[in-house]
Amino acid sequence: MLRLPRIPAWLPLLLLPLGAPSFAAAATELEAATPAPATKAGITRIDPTFWWVGMKNPELQLLVYGPGIGQSTASIEGTYAGVTITGQQKLENPNYLVVNLRVEPTAAAGKLPLSFTGGPKKLKYQYELRARNTTDKSRVQGINSSDFIYFLMPDRFANGNPKNDVVKGLREHTVARDSMYSRHGGDLKGIENHFDYLKSMGVTAIWPTPVTLNDMPKASYHGYALTDYYTVDPRYGSNEEYVQFVQKAHQNGLKVVHDVVLNHIGSYSQLQLDPPAKDWVHQWPKFTRSNYNSQALNDPYRAQLDSKLYNDGWFDTTMPDVNQSNPLVAKYIIQNFLWWVEYTGLDAYRIDTYPYSDTKFLMDWGQALLDEYPKLGMFGEAWVGSTAQQAFFARNIFAPVNGFKSNLPGVLDFQSQGAIQDALKKDSPNPTKLYDALQGDWMYEDATRNVVFMDNHDMSRVYSVIGEDLGRMKMGYAWLLTTRGIPQLYYGTEILMKNFSNPDGKVREDFPGGFPGDKTNKFTAAGRTPQENEAFDYVSKLGLYRKAHPVLQTGKLMQFIPQDGVYTYFRYDAAGNTVMVMMNTAKDAKMVDGARFAERTSGYTSGTDVVTGATVADLKSFNIPAQTAWVLELKK
Repeated sequence: MLRLPRIPAWLPLLLLPLGAPSFAAAATELEAATPAPATKAGITRIDPTFWWVGMKNPELQLLVYGPGIGQSTASIEGTYAGVTITGQQKLENPNYLVVNLRVEPTAAAGKLPLSFTGGPKKLKYQYELRARNTTDKSRVQGINSSDFIYFLMPDRFANGNPKNDVVKGLREHTVARDSMYSRHGGDLKGIENHFDYLKSMGVTAIWPTPVTLNDMPKASYHGYALTDYYTVDPRYGSNEEYVQFVQKAHQNGLKVVHDVVLNHIGSYSQLQLDPPAKDWVHQWPKFTRSNYNSQALNDPYRAQLDSKLYNDGWFDTTMPDVNQSNPLVAKYIIQNFLWWVEYTGLDAYRIDTYPYSDTKFLMDWGQALLDEYPKLGMFGEAWVGSTAQQAFFARNIFAPVNGFKSNLPGVLDFQSQGAIQDALKKDSPNPTKLYDALQGDWMYEDATRNVVFMDNHDMSRVYSVIGEDLGRMKMGYAWLLTTRGIPQLYYGTEILMKNFSNPDGKVREDFPGGFPGDKTNKFTAAGRTPQENEAFDYVSKLGLYRKAHPVLQTGKLMQFIPQDGVYTYFRYDAAGNTVMVMMNTAKDAKMVDGARFAERTSGYTSGTDVVTGATVADLKSFNIPAQTAWVLELKK
């Protein structure tokens, strides 16, 4: 049966009333746009803002921006050993000039003296080439199945520096915590203040929604409409404060996942208001939205129109679709994400709307990053309708399809996410889909690189979906922290935050206690209700156990086909460590014959519940209560 595309629930919130220029109005606004004031050097900026000597790829593309700079010709004043200009290109917009450099491995760090002549006046610019950081071993650690990711929205998590709540000169310049569409004031310092809270659950990695500048008039808090590729949103902190944030996270044993958007930009980006050329974004005779349907990309009978609409259509009226088939655009984006890794030492990228980008670009982008940083972690959002379609966007066993062969190590596992919610339903729970979701792992090169989760910022919170039942919620926690892959917990799920995504702001509420004046502080046991503490303690005990026991990180998995509402699987390793997980999703207790599991229980005589400490003395039969999960460390 044909499955309709899954359109993100937050999409209707980003329509025209938010105040950004529409597609139809773009031409008028572009004509009226006034370039930013020139600096003393007559050049407003150069992207990348600086670079490094010793990069594996010596080729560097500079996008120079300034009034009339396109009339100029660039040169290096005098000589700079190891650096040469290999070409330059004038663009449709006279305010831009592309300058290509070759930075040999022998080049030294320093100020590269660039000269621009032939325009209204001679201009000079000292372009900085930095030395790479080769001494900090905590940089770019990557991400893997030994990690436990905590996913949060910086604006809604905690406010550590009220002084940056309002920044003069930005289009949205108010804080209104009573509005789900406004800024609330959370920032990087707020996250940093709660590192200990995260570590108390066994968390090893932090994934904030994008921290780059979103200078949009309204609803800019989510971060997915970037307006400057090279600047941290000052309402979160400065660029250097972000570097320090990554360093402090590493010092606390926490990795950092940097959320990125490849497919689109915000409509108030300079690259849209004063674009280098018309083909910097995809143009249509009239506004054309993506069809949100990735099936055309690997359909052997596809219509070219369907794949073009998917890849080239705009994600929203306020999110112009970047034309990555333009080699200048592709190079600009690739360099930017190399820049962020080298500048900050971040550990992994989460790629938003991954399948929507140009497929050749995705291969080039992934290869360029992994060539430079082999340890860099990467996982993408592929919100699609089947396991096969999901596997198509990760490294898999398939031959290239329509010229595309993904080099993305892993994806967000929406298939198992839907399956766990089905298993936890109040009425007619069905654990079989959990089994099926993992049965399809044969299609991946390595499914343990996939990120498993129960909910996120684009969907209803799982606690509400399952009827606010703590027993069933504990089953979800148990599955999340014992199944294969990299577990991801959405902020507040550990304290039973609830609501339905109608609209999405209801599932993006402030973490209680993270903001000045909050009546309760749920970062502490004293501020939580008994039920919230029970939930938090369950997550903490299991998360810390997982962190201390590699069998739940890298151990093999064996699952048994669910029977009578009971799903059983094992994590085990060559050293003889074995953890048995049994989930009874039914509304009544079940007597389970243990003989069925003999190939994994043979040689073991009992089990200890890793959360409660209770002993299961007999592995020959199990009397498991209704809607309960056991996580048992088997004993000989």
